[in-house]
Amino acid sequence: MSEKGTVYFFTGLAGAGKTTIGGLFYRRLKELSPDAILIDGDQVRTQAGHSTPDGTVLVEERYTTEARKAGAWGNFRYCRDLAEQGKDVVVCSISMYTEIRTWNRKNIENYREIYLKVTQETLYKRDQKKLYSSKTKNVVGVDLPWDEPGHSSIVIQNDGQESPEEIVERLFKFFELE
Repeated sequence: MSEKGTVYFFTGLAGAGKTTIGGLFYRRLKELSPDAILIDGDQVRTQAGHSTPDGTVLVEERYTTEARKAGAWGNFRYCRDLAEQGKDVVVCSISMYTEIRTWNRKNIENYREIYLKVTQETLYKRDQKKLYSSKTKNVVGVDLPWDEPGHSSIVIQNDGQESPEEIVERLFKFFELE
């Protein structure tokens, strides 16, 4: 049986930089681990038929607490299975519940959690998806609560002090991937 893979979980609120930094991390990881896999929360919802390719929500219930939890459980069981088969997995998703992150730490042998922390001011300034400036409902951190990560492998304050490339470089050193 092959060596187990590692799950690198990039978490944070919408606009924290999960997709940008996680995507750069994944591309660099692919150089070391050609079979690495990228799982992005927004893409998973689109692929699962919950929204159109442009992000229009088709089934509003998919953004409820129960639906979000169910999706997160499924995603991380899948990640665990991939890691058990020797695949490195980069996951970019809010997955906002302590119980899920605790399960990950207990059930995924090589689990690394990267919390991209940002100030509310930065979130409102970035607001690429217009979640903070519109009256959109079911927004994590606005009208849906979230459990801020408390036991991450590393916390990165991502308010623009470092470029995404510098953060990826720091993560590669932190995880001793060179």
